[in-house]
Amino acid sequence: MSRKQVIRGGGAGRGRGQGDDQGCSILHVDMDAFFASVELLERPELRGRPVIVGATGARGVVLSATYEARRFGVHSAMPMSRARRLCPAAVVIPPSHGKYSQVSRGVMELFRSFTPLVEPVASDEAFLDVSGAGRLIGSPAVVAEAIRRRVHEEFGVTCSVGVATSKFVAKLASRQCKPDGMLVVPADRVVEFLHPLPVAMLWGVGERTESALTRLGIRTVGDLARVPPATLKRELGQAAGAHLAALAWGRDERPVTPHVPDKSIGAEETFPADVHDPDVIRRELLRLSERVAARLRDGGHVGRTVSVKLRKSDFTTLTRARTLREPTDVAQEIYAMACELFAAAGLERVRLRLVGVRVEGLRPAEGAARQLSLGERERGWREAERAMDEAVRRFGTGAVVPASLVRPRFDEMES
Repeated sequence: MSRKQVIRGGGAGRGRGQGDDQGCSILHVDMDAFFASVELLERPELRGRPVIVGATGARGVVLSATYEARRFGVHSAMPMSRARRLCPAAVVIPPSHGKYSQVSRGVMELFRSFTPLVEPVASDEAFLDVSGAGRLIGSPAVVAEAIRRRVHEEFGVTCSVGVATSKFVAKLASRQCKPDGMLVVPADRVVEFLHPLPVAMLWGVGERTESALTRLGIRTVGDLARVPPATLKRELGQAAGAHLAALAWGRDERPVTPHVPDKSIGAEETFPADVHDPDVIRRELLRLSERVAARLRDGGHVGRTVSVKLRKSDFTTLTRARTLREPTDVAQEIYAMACELFAAAGLERVRLRLVGVRVEGLRPAEGAARQLSLGERERGWREAERAMDEAVRRFGTGAVVPASLVRPRFDEMES
């Protein structure tokens, strides 16, 4: 159920209406259980039940889980085997990345209809600076409510929005009001909001840093705020100590920066069991090349450097890279180079647990020069793959695939 909250206190003149969000021009919009929510659009009969999205193999991990599954302790990045033990009644759905990308693109475009200052940080979350939207739309809280309403009306999924004076506080606020909520943290209530929170919720506090802080008796953000910055710098290092000291008092000067294209685009796959058959590995390289190329075209990029990642059964990882003559967004060209790199690595009969493909050196596809090779037709793989993109948009992921990928996947053959 939709929830609207404002952190309130006893400040003079602080009412329930105008003024609570004054100066709170930063929004953090976070989709609720995004991948699972998109899957439920096509399977509404599963609403209200625990649902997990993720690879079903023995080494698969959870990508997303409904809040019904999260009540059992299931969370993203958890091994699927553990998730199934925690919630044996859950319905497990293999991921369909094309569907998520399509909804994500639409949601980001919706955000940009409110403000050009949109900074995506993942496919399911973004920061917005709505300081320029007040005259046309209303206060930041009004903008946040309009975004939440339109996301639900146009895409059938829900989101939670944090409204604050900084990116850091806005992100914490969106997390605190999940699912399907909005939380405004007024400028004069930031410290009141932050200090009771566990110190692990601060950006930059991982397991190692949390252990170091616990040894110092620091368990909450308020505890951290009371430690002299010099002590934090001595214990954690100059940069980390200064960073956490600032965050403990809600100081975060970073602006919302509109999206800068990724420097690289890649995809990887962990096999459910170690693989030494080069034919199976090359089929997976083709599948990954198709995925990377589709993401390049979707983002309007081409790239020149292709790399492969090969992880052996003992977790030793090798990477190999080579630069193409010309930038590309064509899966067949990426795949051909990936196969060359795989062969050059000398691992064709070595057991592998993971393979990956990545394209680097990205530039805008528009205007990128391309010279035909001798005897090459003007219309070929590039046009065919763009036609496949259109088929996927119309009919869904898997509507058209290369013939060699029609054969069962490794994990399907093992089941």
